[in-house]
Amino acid sequence: MTFKDKLKNLTLKNNSLLCIGLDTDLDKLPVHLKKQKHPQFEFNKAVIDATFDLVCSFKPNIAFYEAQNMSGLLQLKFTLDHIKKNYPEIPVILDAKRGDIGNSNTGYAKLVFDYLNADAVTVHPFLGKQSLAPFLDRKDKGIFILCRTSNEGGGEFQDLKVNSRPLYQIIAQHVIDDWNKNDNCALVVGATYPAELEIVRRLANDMPLLIPGVGVQGGDLEKTVKAGVDKDGRNAVINSSRGIIFASQGEDFADAARQQALNLKNQINNYR
Repeated sequence: MTFKDKLKNLTLKNNSLLCIGLDTDLDKLPVHLKKQKHPQFEFNKAVIDATFDLVCSFKPNIAFYEAQNMSGLLQLKFTLDHIKKNYPEIPVILDAKRGDIGNSNTGYAKLVFDYLNADAVTVHPFLGKQSLAPFLDRKDKGIFILCRTSNEGGGEFQDLKVNSRPLYQIIAQHVIDDWNKNDNCALVVGATYPAELEIVRRLANDMPLLIPGVGVQGGDLEKTVKAGVDKDGRNAVINSSRGIIFASQGEDFADAARQQALNLKNQINNYR
């Protein structure tokens, strides 16, 4: 089953556009978990088990695991294995933001897809289509290309005009018109820029959009949902990370995460 099929099926099953970002910063974990041999995995497992029926996907950010060296990568592997074993219908997007020349990307793709067994990955477009072939050739996977990011300084390059058109729109058009031969491409557009999100959605039709920036980053949820969904009210993967997973630093952290996730899922559905 392709990533797009998994995303569609779970969106319908759970009636959810919510993606939970597993940005599992070791320093922010509940104190009682830090005594465990694999604290990041134990934290993730509890959050996943508490929220699996509320999401359309999970999105671990690889940086928080790489920061813990081999131990962190092992715990990331344990996390994806837990999802694959217990909730195989849930697509996992690895937020890795890879992008290099082709032979380097071949190595990145093997790590992301063959070792970690992720269903999708985030990548940089700067080196062009040819460099991304090791990702784009994976017909069953989802390739989320950075387009208009949620960070405040993203416009430094993304808003630059190319023949009177902003660069982020040029990126989106290239992905839509030329890169998506295997129907496995998607785009990343931040909730903090709803006007740009609406433009990309008009260009992209029913292509999945990964939308970070709600919650702690302050993206307007109503504007995000209305700008980001397709004509069927789907294909907006609306991510929240810290606002959900760190809702409590006590022993009730998983219950608190579930309540935050349920609230956000319902708010999203109210605007669909």
